Amino acid sequence: MLEKKELYSYQKKDIEKIFDKIEVSAYNYHLLYQLPTGGGKTVIFSEIARRYIEQYHKKVLVLTHRIELCKQTSRMLHTFGVHNKIINSAIKELPDQNEYSCFVAMIETLKNRLNDEKVAIDNIGLVIIDEAHYNSFRKLFYAFKNSFILGVTATPLSSNIKLPMYQNYNELIVGDTIQNLIDKGYLAKATTYSYNVGLSSLKIGINGDYTVKSSDELYSNLYMQEKLLQAYAIHSLQKKTLIFNNGIQTSLHVLDTFKNAGYNIRHLDNTTPADERKEIIQWFKKTPNAILTSVGILTTGFDEPTVETIIINRATKSLTLYFQMIGRGSRKLPNKKEFSIIDLGNNALRFGLWNEPVNWQHIFSSPEYYLENLRSDTEIENTFRYVMPDELRIKFANSQSIDFDVETAFKETLRTNKKAKTVLETSILQHAQMCLDNTNDLLEAKKLSKELLDDITYRVKIYCNCLGNVTKNYRTWLVEDYVNQLNATISKLYRIKVMEEAD
Repeated sequence: MLEKKELYSYQKKDIEKIFDKIEVSAYNYHLLYQLPTGGGKTVIFSEIARRYIEQYHKKVLVLTHRIELCKQTSRMLHTFGVHNKIINSAIKELPDQNEYSCFVAMIETLKNRLNDEKVAIDNIGLVIIDEAHYNSFRKLFYAFKNSFILGVTATPLSSNIKLPMYQNYNELIVGDTIQNLIDKGYLAKATTYSYNVGLSSLKIGINGDYTVKSSDELYSNLYMQEKLLQAYAIHSLQKKTLIFNNGIQTSLHVLDTFKNAGYNIRHLDNTTPADERKEIIQWFKKTPNAILTSVGILTTGFDEPTVETIIINRATKSLTLYFQMIGRGSRKLPNKKEFSIIDLGNNALRFGLWNEPVNWQHIFSSPEYYLENLRSDTEIENTFRYVMPDELRIKFANSQSIDFDVETAFKETLRTNKKAKTVLETSILQHAQMCLDNTNDLLEAKKLSKELLDDITYRVKIYCNCLGNVTKNYRTWLVEDYVNQLNATISKLYRIKVMEEAD
């Protein structure tokens, strides 16, 4: 038996707001409530269910979209003394419904039972919808025309832009902000590390987000795998890490890449058998430095407070998914007050940092305007300026200058009638010297050069912008050629250094 959760002051305040609305509104009013992931939505609506049953002497129905959420919700309701029953696929009829004051059901299961006309729950006064941004819940509104509907979500933005939430809810109540919950000590503080990623090869699917196929092609390539591995090594080494991918092929590549590097990692997706899934999650919970790479399965209904790093190894156009992924790391513990976010999909540049203020009322009332005005991938890439992270800058402490102004160097080639490629040649020479100045032998220098990949990619991008019309394939080739030339230059300079020392 779980111990009853104590309500925090902000939770009590929001519960009062909701009951104030229940008391003055029509019996069939539709109210939406927003609270960040980690703020305790299940705790709040469990107390609402208890109080509603006690005060109005009517039954409560809680709807979820996943079986795991059904079980978690049922357990939480029990801790608040709410006698409830789960309506699952095994339940065909409800002869004992008078024994319960509350029911928990998956949307599809209940819809099927209602269509069979074998299940008819009497005296439902309040319907609570968890993860209300999913549109599937609309299918059941017809069956509860005389009930107060309370939708609960962290992101009041419909999963289908053609079906905005304001069409189904009369009003939105906004709970406390992420930053306030951090300041009050309820959520962990996040540090975000953003890596610029070229997303021009990604395609948008019918659901409005990037397709799995195009994401797999981009994120499975060697360059992106190296970038991911390097980001982990710099910002999350020996920390419990959760990696989110868009496609199974990408996640399997991540599994192989990290295994080959000697890291403790497992893979999980929605095709993983239930027993194996349970075993993997238990392994992740009890293993201090575990890495779990996943696809579309741990964004909701998964709560592991010991997660120290969230790696978003994908791009998404979904604000909801962005917050759901990060929310898996935001739980606070006595020995965990902070966590890290490694963003490999330009997501923070698209939506803003996780803890930045969001005008949810505006998004609720004008979702089309919000989505139309999100920063485009082209705009993000054009305004991105690479700054070497402090952790990496330390490794080049012996180099007085690590910067190279590609645009200025390119203009100088035009002024002096030199070939454009001399810009990259000069840049390569500087990078090679940086590697040799900060290492003791050739192998160390070449190993250090791999950590310059983001700087190299950025310099090549600016160089291509200077050239004008440059294909994606040519830009990719330039990066690969730059890396090869850098290794060759390091070897050449090292030989010269050895010969000079011998003399």
